[in-house]
Amino acid sequence: MSLRNLEYLFRPECIAVIGASNRPQRVGSVIIRNLLQGGFAGPIMPVNPKYTAVAGVLSYPDVMDLPTAPNLAVICTPPRTVPSLIEKLGKRGTRAAIVVTAGLAGACDEAGQNLQQAMLQAAKCYDVRILGPNCLGLLVPKVGLNASFSHVGALPGKIGFISQSGALATTVLDWAHSKGIGFSHFVSLGDAVDIDFGDVLDYLATDPDTRAILMYIESIRHHRDFLSAARATARIKPVLVIKAGRQTEGARAAACHTGALAGSDAVFDAAISRAGMLRVYNFNELFAAVETLAYAAPIKAESLAIMTNGGGPGVVAVDSLIEKGGRLAELSAETIARLDQVLPATWSRSNPVDIIGDAPGKRYSAALNILLESPEADAILVMHAPTAIASSKEAAQAVIETVRAYTGYPQKLILTNWLGEEAAQESRRLFAEAGFPSYRTPEGAVRAFIHLLRYRQNQGMLIETPLSAPADFVVDATTAQRIIENTLQNGRKLLDETESKHLLVAYGIPTVETQTAATPEAAGLLAARLGWPVALKILSPDISHKSDVHGVVLGLSEPSAVVAAAAEMLARIGRLRPDARILGFTVQKMVAWDKAHELIIGMATDPVFGPVLVFGQGGTAVEVVNDKALILPPLNMNLARELISRTRVYNLLKGYRDQPAVNLDAVCLTLMQVAQMVIDIPEIEAIDINPLLASEEGVMALDARIQVGPATGSGTERLAIRPYPKELEETVVTKSGRRILLRPIRPEDAAAHDLFLSKLDPQDMYFRFFRMIGKMPKSEIALLTQIDYHRDMVFIAEGSDASGRPETLGEVRSMVDPGNVVAEFAILVRSDQQGQGLGRILMQKIIRYCQSRGTVEMSGEILFHNIRMLNLAKSLGFKQCLCLRDHTVQVRLRLLEAAESPVADRLQAV
Repeated sequence: MSLRNLEYLFRPECIAVIGASNRPQRVGSVIIRNLLQGGFAGPIMPVNPKYTAVAGVLSYPDVMDLPTAPNLAVICTPPRTVPSLIEKLGKRGTRAAIVVTAGLAGACDEAGQNLQQAMLQAAKCYDVRILGPNCLGLLVPKVGLNASFSHVGALPGKIGFISQSGALATTVLDWAHSKGIGFSHFVSLGDAVDIDFGDVLDYLATDPDTRAILMYIESIRHHRDFLSAARATARIKPVLVIKAGRQTEGARAAACHTGALAGSDAVFDAAISRAGMLRVYNFNELFAAVETLAYAAPIKAESLAIMTNGGGPGVVAVDSLIEKGGRLAELSAETIARLDQVLPATWSRSNPVDIIGDAPGKRYSAALNILLESPEADAILVMHAPTAIASSKEAAQAVIETVRAYTGYPQKLILTNWLGEEAAQESRRLFAEAGFPSYRTPEGAVRAFIHLLRYRQNQGMLIETPLSAPADFVVDATTAQRIIENTLQNGRKLLDETESKHLLVAYGIPTVETQTAATPEAAGLLAARLGWPVALKILSPDISHKSDVHGVVLGLSEPSAVVAAAAEMLARIGRLRPDARILGFTVQKMVAWDKAHELIIGMATDPVFGPVLVFGQGGTAVEVVNDKALILPPLNMNLARELISRTRVYNLLKGYRDQPAVNLDAVCLTLMQVAQMVIDIPEIEAIDINPLLASEEGVMALDARIQVGPATGSGTERLAIRPYPKELEETVVTKSGRRILLRPIRPEDAAAHDLFLSKLDPQDMYFRFFRMIGKMPKSEIALLTQIDYHRDMVFIAEGSDASGRPETLGEVRSMVDPGNVVAEFAILVRSDQQGQGLGRILMQKIIRYCQSRGTVEMSGEILFHNIRMLNLAKSLGFKQCLCLRDHTVQVRLRLLEAAESPVADRLQAV
């Protein structure tokens, strides 16, 4: 993933079309025509040995005959020609190519080499970036670039669209053109063998012409790169996703409850949510989302006021709003009194504000003006049903003029819904020209509002400061590893119930005491020692769900009953599952927790996103109830609680009537413990803790099933989101002899970081942020402490204050570009800690870290009168360059040379 050479793709100065044609309906003919008609200002050079001119433009027989090297080449020739063309273009100096040709992946050349691999090898040799193959092409309306074979062009706008499907791309273009909706960039990825979602997201994230991004996704290849780019982009601007392939049959055959619950589409949902993006599920939603993002202002809060000239449509809108989890604004007495003065006596006097069917434009304007000024309405949906009494167009014009004349703050989101077809057509045109989102149905308008609301809520979750865990848990890593190794050495995939519970205990998860017995008689003796009553369960590696074969008996209260139940169990399973290996029984003392809830906590391994955690209502009917929520690890307390809140059982866990609330902190902690287990132990493939009893007393795992297999990498490598890198922690000693812990920053450090910043002198803050800063807002503190460890790094120096509590003394951070070429650094040491060598310690730490990850160069900007920092940088080997325009000094340190670097092909980008 890299931004390298993407400027030549999106902002070329010279373009070659290889395979350009004069034959109508050929791809090469459509592409050259679109380029010429699109208004591109630079040279467009057709390449085809069959023609002396194409579309009236001089044609060249070969790439090597071109008078100048094109920045961008569009290739629409047969598959066998593509690898050699990329090689020729690379030799000429071309740095980006759009390959619309299909069929490379499944074809080979005369020597048997796969054509797609040959193309990629040639591209790598000459640093050529490839869009495609098998793609529609690319449109950038602002620069007149239409390098596609689309039947219609794109209007200029503020939306970036990225699609894997060319057919869907042309559908969206056709629809958007009819609605007058434009795009900043319209990108068809095709097979995406080089330029992928992550690359385009990173480019559009910082593009000032792109206000929002829409993606159509069929599959994800590089899960961590994709989520890293998506999380970074979604912090800056809205990102909406529609994904194909929502149904899967694979989950039905899963051995664990968790595997059945965690279908691939549900995992994709969890990934999208975790990244702060928003998902839509069908074309209607997608088109509504495009219109909303094209015109709508960002939503500040979540209450909706509805104004309508018909009661029925208003009720439909309210039903849709409540059904989707929205909130209807409650009008204040003052607002109602003001509306009384401008509306007929028969108006609704509540929200929805029914201004009566004969409402002319003046009535729309008067009522809307009051709602715009009302503090209780965060957004307003204005509706109109056609009547023979009042003009639809007049009402639309009144709405447009009223909103334009309103100068209050904050500006409110305005949505419009003009019902009907012929009667509403002219009004919708007026709204489109004025830049107002307009929808054909009340449900469509409400759906658009919910889209913006969900996006705002997702962003709120990203900047929420996590709570500290209610208790630190100590991991018995030695015991955990021994259990896993013994299982694999014995050729088994499943831990038995006793081993599973011992593993849970090693991570601090409370479990009921469980013993194993080989025979019914031994089970009776064990039960007597454990105490009554007991539960008896079959022990078999071949039986996934014990209750399916009546392999669980509860409430046994004497030895003879245990022996009889065990014997009956053996006989019954012998009939139902004669193939099953029976290892014996497990016996456990019954837990007498009154009014406890049965929950499930589990983990499954998704083929794309890796480990995923599942929480929901547990018990034997877990799949039937199907009350679950998914999340990607790692977790903190906030994320764990948010996961729980997405289930129906959450309402029960909070308590009701005479049912006390459960200890939710204990449930959240258990989720964190399971997540840590998954991070630490790469051999774990699946986990079922079902049931997990939860009550006001805490939690207790009654049954557990854990599946393992040989590790293919570290526990952190398989995660879609890189967890806290504890291995980077180290203890150092300052000049004064003070012991300091250097460690990566955590989201939980927000409060300590706020205190750290408050102890800085104004000059130190100015040196760091290049401006005077007072109290930093919570949202900015969250951005400083919640980082993507896959992409960025912040090390803090942590000491202890006089009372022994940890305190932050300094920080250093690096922000690396997506290609890992240049890392920008920034450093800050608490004012009263300067002069102790802490700045040098932190800089040396971040330099070592960047070297270890293969970063080519570090750079930073220092104010020219920050003499102490300039001297430190010089002593560490940074080269300096004064920039008089903004009174800064640019410092750069080469970390790796070409011979040392695994990214030598990127050195030329520095």
